[in-house]
Amino acid sequence: MIEIENLSFSYTKNDKALDNINLKIENGSWISIIGHNGSGKSTLSKLLVGLLEPTQGTIKIDGVLLSEKTAPELRKKIGIVFQNPDNQFVGVTVKYDIAFGLENKRVPREEMHKLVDEYAKKVGMYEYLDREPHNLSGGQKQRVAIAGILALNQEIVILDEATSMLDPEGTLETINLIKALKSDYNKTIITITHDLDLASLSDRIVVLKDGNIIADDKPINIFKNKKVLDDSNLLMPLALSIYNEALNYEEIANNKDLMECLWESSLME
Repeated sequence: MIEIENLSFSYTKNDKALDNINLKIENGSWISIIGHNGSGKSTLSKLLVGLLEPTQGTIKIDGVLLSEKTAPELRKKIGIVFQNPDNQFVGVTVKYDIAFGLENKRVPREEMHKLVDEYAKKVGMYEYLDREPHNLSGGQKQRVAIAGILALNQEIVILDEATSMLDPEGTLETINLIKALKSDYNKTIITITHDLDLASLSDRIVVLKDGNIIADDKPINIFKNKKVLDDSNLLMPLALSIYNEALNYEEIANNKDLMECLWESSLME
């Protein structure tokens, strides 16, 4: 479990990127943290992996306080896929990139080769092991980054705007892989996003605005609250707009079967 208590962070004396955040994330859950640019989403993701130190407050992962001293050990549990995967490639080929973290852990070479092959196959990148990462599509690059996390057996996966630079095909590939991470591997998934279609698939949504949590609920309840979405400057997808509009008509809103059908049709397949 991740426990965040009274967490604040400032880049300068005059700003508060995050202001007194309190949040618990259960093991095995998928939570989406949404908000407009500047809401504090990416700052929170960097704090969770120890790339930034809180101005105040604490982060605990499975009861262990995240600090400069404990960060190296806790990073064995938590991995992050950044918005631009090019920024985290370190290997000259896909094979070496997936193996990089394993080499740092001094995994025996024979075992390392087995793990690289296994997880490259799991994410559909086995045939690309000898390719140079910069020759891959955006969706393929995300799959390689996720394979590296799986190979390290990290329990928590943070995806920071992982679909924002992808075309529709790459977005669908990444979404299907996120679903598999939860269903097949029981990973704890944290998606940092402004994409409400993606967020609608998660178990829970936390809405950030100006460094504050303004809502924390199941997707269906978040999307019923038009004021929250308007206040956070997020554009509701058309299908969700239709669902939300239907709530204004009592005869339709009281038809449970119809509303469930509208809701299901609003979710990305």
